Amino acid sequence: MKFIGRKEELKKLDKVINSDEMKFTLIYGRRRVGKSELVSQALSKSEVKKLYYECKQVAQESNVSGLSEIVSETMGLPKLGFTDIESLLNYIFELSTKEKMVLVLDEYPYLRESVKGMDSILQAVVDKYRRDSKLTLIILGSYVEVMRSLLEHENPLYGRVDLTINLKQMDYYESSFFYPDYSAEDKVRIYSVFGGIPYYNRLIDDSKSVKENILSLIASPGARLENEVSMYLNAELSKIVNANEVFEALSRGFSKYSDILSQSHVSSGPTLADVLAKLISMEVVVKTAPINDSANKKKIAYYICDNLSLFYYRYIFKYSSQMQIMNSDVFYKKYIEKDFEEYYVPHIFENICRQYLIRKNKAGEIEPVIENIGKYYYDNPEKRTNGEFDIVTEDETGYVFYEVKFRKKPVSDEMIDEEIKQVKATGLDCYKYVFFSRSGFRCEKRDDVVLIALEEIFA
Repeated sequence: MKFIGRKEELKKLDKVINSDEMKFTLIYGRRRVGKSELVSQALSKSEVKKLYYECKQVAQESNVSGLSEIVSETMGLPKLGFTDIESLLNYIFELSTKEKMVLVLDEYPYLRESVKGMDSILQAVVDKYRRDSKLTLIILGSYVEVMRSLLEHENPLYGRVDLTINLKQMDYYESSFFYPDYSAEDKVRIYSVFGGIPYYNRLIDDSKSVKENILSLIASPGARLENEVSMYLNAELSKIVNANEVFEALSRGFSKYSDILSQSHVSSGPTLADVLAKLISMEVVVKTAPINDSANKKKIAYYICDNLSLFYYRYIFKYSSQMQIMNSDVFYKKYIEKDFEEYYVPHIFENICRQYLIRKNKAGEIEPVIENIGKYYYDNPEKRTNGEFDIVTEDETGYVFYEVKFRKKPVSDEMIDEEIKQVKATGLDCYKYVFFSRSGFRCEKRDDVVLIALEEIFA
């Protein structure tokens, strides 16, 4: 299958892979995000000798044996008799003083787990051969916390890494290339379920409807991804019960700390804080604050930022018993269809529009450049009203307000007037208003209003 996206990451890897000097690269990111595929793609474009080893949860001797076999095969050498990783690494680095090579240790945390002092061993070898080696060393890992710890000041490897790539989910735009035959509307719908994880997106068949893909991949007994979310969490967390409680509360729209605590059955505040911190480090939950009141702890909110997890906890986890005994079409119609179309997808569409703005801003296509983007909190004591606007940006000129409509009706002058009236009533002073619309517009042009149709965000 054709490799999609990751152009910037490939450029960076190409540079270190083809360098004549020793380079040390660290790549981390959650499971299924495409780390191994990224490195394989980068290596496929290079003629240098490649040693690619996927570390396993086995004793040191078994990992040494596996890597030794790859070295023998790649370098055309007789069977190697190494029994410890330090001796083998020294041998590989010594070989690399004579010719350019790449050594990839995939799932490095497994090797680290089986070898006492592995980080120190690697540090010693890197320091020893830094001047003379032509090796590009790449270590990968899915345990984000472990991989991040390698970059901390206390770790022996601190200061040795030349390139760090925290591989994130793809945005809506790159993800859409996995299903090019869908309409813009259906691209939004399918992204709202499977997000930016390449592994999930490769499973999507855009010759089938969005509903058919949802049913075949996650919303029916025995579906390919039915247990994907729970398996991922079980692999990362020691206590899945608390995580389930937090996810359930978040999936129902509770975002404030106090609300999550009261709506879940997590035993205490400190326990909830620990669970949220872990989920944030796993990059499945995000912590936000309004752009105009970022220091106010009472305004901090938490959201599920992994679409498959959000869909799973909103529809599958909650109704798993019913799903097992019902016809799949009936289950979809009863528990998913209406809420999915009227609430879930419009909610994700807001995030897609935010991604669009960030993408355009990075490309230098927004003037003046956006300096801040997020929610905006308003409070009117006189009228006893308060709340948040979901997307507001700030630049050198002032604030810009954004309204996102995923409705069947086109946006009209009346709708625009009403929105602007509501914004002004809160005291938010905007110099421009931007409207995104799924169904286009039926209104006059205005100097202070920008109209963006759904199709434009995929152009």
